[in-house]
Amino acid sequence: MRLRALLDTPTLGLRLLGGEDELDRTVRGVMTTDLRDPSRYLSGGELVLTGLAWRRAPEDSERFVRILAAAGVAGLAAGEAELGLVPDDLVAACLQHRLPLFSVVEDVSFASITEHVVRQVSGERAGDLAAVVDRHRRLMTSGPTGGGPEVVLDLLGSDLDLRAWVLSPTGRQIAGSTLAGTGPELSTELAARLAGEHLAAARSGRRGPHRVTLEGGGAQRLDEGRRSGDGPGGSTFSLFPIRHEGRDLRQTLLSDWLLAVEADAGDWPAERLDLLHGVTQLIAVERDRRDAARTVRRRLAQEVLELVQTGAPPAEIAARLRVAAPVLLPGLGTAPHWQIVVARVEWEDGDMPGGPVAQSLLEEVLVDPGTFGPEPSDRIAVAHTGDEAVALVPLPVPDEPGDSSASGLHADALLSAVREPLGRGLADDGRLTVGVSASVHSAEGLRGALEEARHARRVAAARPGRVCAAGHEELASHVLLLPFVPDDVRRAFTARLLDPLRDYDRRHRAELIPTLEAFLDCDGSWTRCAGRLHLHVNTLRYRVGRIEQLTGRDLSRLEDKLDFFLALRMS
Repeated sequence: MRLRALLDTPTLGLRLLGGEDELDRTVRGVMTTDLRDPSRYLSGGELVLTGLAWRRAPEDSERFVRILAAAGVAGLAAGEAELGLVPDDLVAACLQHRLPLFSVVEDVSFASITEHVVRQVSGERAGDLAAVVDRHRRLMTSGPTGGGPEVVLDLLGSDLDLRAWVLSPTGRQIAGSTLAGTGPELSTELAARLAGEHLAAARSGRRGPHRVTLEGGGAQRLDEGRRSGDGPGGSTFSLFPIRHEGRDLRQTLLSDWLLAVEADAGDWPAERLDLLHGVTQLIAVERDRRDAARTVRRRLAQEVLELVQTGAPPAEIAARLRVAAPVLLPGLGTAPHWQIVVARVEWEDGDMPGGPVAQSLLEEVLVDPGTFGPEPSDRIAVAHTGDEAVALVPLPVPDEPGDSSASGLHADALLSAVREPLGRGLADDGRLTVGVSASVHSAEGLRGALEEARHARRVAAARPGRVCAAGHEELASHVLLLPFVPDDVRRAFTARLLDPLRDYDRRHRAELIPTLEAFLDCDGSWTRCAGRLHLHVNTLRYRVGRIEQLTGRDLSRLEDKLDFFLALRMS
């Protein structure tokens, strides 16, 4: 369409302030921006809409207009809501650079102008939508500085006035539009509900996009042929799957991202639907690229797991952990503590291994759901075998004893934010169970931590529900007294407490185990224990301090004394 056609539509509220000789310019799209330099989002031919938030001083106008003119935009429309009348310095700058300038009255929204222009452009040149996809593709493939999903979402906002987000299967926000003026961010709760609706619709076999209206108290799916305005008020979203085609849906559904668009795609023309499907294909490429980047971390986890399971010497495991630590926690000055999380995905028909799905899920659920972007999931190493996945989670060493900020993951909170969407994705034929170990402070404790996490997962598996978790605290010492607890649970408990001490005694002849036994037999009396062992009290305090350091326990606490007493008796 031509610029002068905008003046033929009085409802748009546009008034020409300069550039009458340039009104035959062709408008190829619309961009709304308040960035001081929007050049990276411009390709030429746009009508730029601005609220003038970028203008802080009169001299800013010439710089802004110069950038637009260099990008080849068709014209500039400035809103009157922010400053009232369009400032004279902006009018002068547009005259200097021969850029047509319009003012937009306060009671006309930019969205109304955008919708009108997009409708006209789509009707006159349907091929422009394909051009947008091509531009997306160039930006996505132009290297690390070319952008990623954010660039695509920004272009959807500027070219088609669509608010969109890329979400993980648990509802964590991977990417959202970074353009100013695109509205509030998606809340964590709303994102989780959208993810749940997407997973439920996909498991039901319905083809995307899935259209859903979210009310205050729940979600209402839109049937084919219904419009979002036919029912009660609410926000309508269209959910586009970002997935691998040609594979069993269960292999990818719980690991693939989705594109959530705040709009009802039910009345979209075929060209726009094709555009959005093209965008999902581009984002799928980015998803695969980031998945491939996890290869090193997955390999590290697999190597550590194999060493632990085959009974490798602690020194060999510690050497491998020293390699893993800077990869998972770059810049950390001290060796981290470690925690083991075991997950298992099982399908009722038993014809498909759940290990790869469990691996992808652990890489997602071990990240705070309120965390933005993909990077936090790049701090976790996860291996898988068969139906099981094992995560090696590094924990910063607490600054002070008892510091809860570095206490690690807790099973009761781990799945609380993601249980609903994952449960809908597992539907009635899948199950996820998770076990979480206590944190350990060295390689010597990893074998016990692995067994502990596996036994905790078995406790979770005994519970009803599609998504269940249990932690090491549920394998507390009083539970071990019950006769139905298997022997291997008892062995895991004693190994986690005593193996670090036995390994230390073997390497240093420190006699920590005999010291611990004597200390408990003497009811924690320093003088009686030192006399029995023929040691100076300071030497005894050093040994007890070493025991506490290696195990993370406190021998002044009754609970820890009881745990050590039981472990020694069962060994």
